[in-house]
Amino acid sequence: MNSMLFSISSSLVVIAVIWILSTLWVRIKSRNHKKICIVVLGDLGRSPRMQYHVLSFIKEGYLVDVISYAGSKPLEGLRTNAAVKIHYLTPLPEWHNQIPRLLSYVIKTLWQSCNLLWMLFININSTYLMLQNPPAIPTLPICWLYCCIFRMYFVIDWHNYAYSIMSMTVGREHILVRITTFIEKFFGAYAHINFCVSNAMKKDLFERWNIEAHVLYDRPPEEFRPIDLPEKHSLLMRLSETYEELANGDKTSSILTQCLPNGEIQLCSQRPALIISSTSWTEDEDFSILLTALKKYELACSTKNINLPNLICAITGKGPLLNFWSAIIKMKNWEHVKIITPWLTNEDYPKLIASADLGICLHTSSSGLDLPMKVVDMYGCGLPVCAYNFKCINELVKHEENSLVFSNEEELANQLIARFTNFPNNDDQIMKDRKFRQQLESFQKLRWHANWLMVAFPCFK
Repeated sequence: MNSMLFSISSSLVVIAVIWILSTLWVRIKSRNHKKICIVVLGDLGRSPRMQYHVLSFIKEGYLVDVISYAGSKPLEGLRTNAAVKIHYLTPLPEWHNQIPRLLSYVIKTLWQSCNLLWMLFININSTYLMLQNPPAIPTLPICWLYCCIFRMYFVIDWHNYAYSIMSMTVGREHILVRITTFIEKFFGAYAHINFCVSNAMKKDLFERWNIEAHVLYDRPPEEFRPIDLPEKHSLLMRLSETYEELANGDKTSSILTQCLPNGEIQLCSQRPALIISSTSWTEDEDFSILLTALKKYELACSTKNINLPNLICAITGKGPLLNFWSAIIKMKNWEHVKIITPWLTNEDYPKLIASADLGICLHTSSSGLDLPMKVVDMYGCGLPVCAYNFKCINELVKHEENSLVFSNEEELANQLIARFTNFPNNDDQIMKDRKFRQQLESFQKLRWHANWLMVAFPCFK
């Protein structure tokens, strides 16, 4: 009896192995060599760089599968193109947030691992698999394993380091940080192709982990461009219906623009200045710096010997700290400075940037090695910025050449006051602004897809 059961079980195992091997062989032989899978273990709609990768691949005739979480609406080119299939992962049940952090992290990792593996095995048969890092766990080991089994090229796009982000909340010596560091180092070395976002990161990857990466700088897509006054007026009129700070009390003008009786659109002569800061509301941006600088600007507006306009500060984006900072912002009962926190569509976001007088970037980078995409977006719209100074920001922001950098709230406040003194008729500031925008015109000549064709596309031939 036992020998018969053993014989049957052995036969079933052999059959299963043969079936698995034959399935692998058929899938590999039937593979379309112009097909790629892109994995984003996060909200696809809030991962612009990975969406730009997808758009570039389909422009070059590739079929693209995307695995990600649902959330914000992706770009229209992803939603409507038949060459793109988006496979959404199943989110974790809410109860995992009610248990101890370490146990919650283990459950989250196991859930995501099973969900990702199932999604890959059921839906994906491509030549390449590209993933966004961070997060590193469980994407790096799971995707590497899948690529090994199905003989796919393993590609990593390094946006930052997962371990450095994690260390901001639990400390560098935490066991989870050490495990994450090992995983990034070990599996990163097995990638067939590595991309990274800065030259400083390329150098760091090679010197610390002997990983060779191609620097693929973020560049603005065509949507991020300067706009004319009619476009600006149309946008502000629509937004003024929701945000009273942008309204001017009548149906033909916003607080910044007006429509003359002959239909001509012009800027209001006594308008406030508009500054914009886009964010993911995370720990690597300290908004107390901006709020302190705005308070100093508010006080300066009350000084009789300084002619300053009122200021509207638009802070766009979503993220875990939005509610925390929104509560603080609501407590600011300022007379001359108003803050709004709009969430904009993919179509309106570039237009609001192009309507602003100055951009603000508070990005500091957990590793000091990644560059803020929000500045790239602002440059695409021809908007100079004041950016927080950190390790590699000079690869993007050239102080007093195309924009300004600051190191604390005092410097930012002084830059705001200098920029908007006698606004909009300060000849010195007009000349400086013109110089900055001329530099940005040169930056705008190389857009995302053209840069992608030069740097990334040759790696996939």
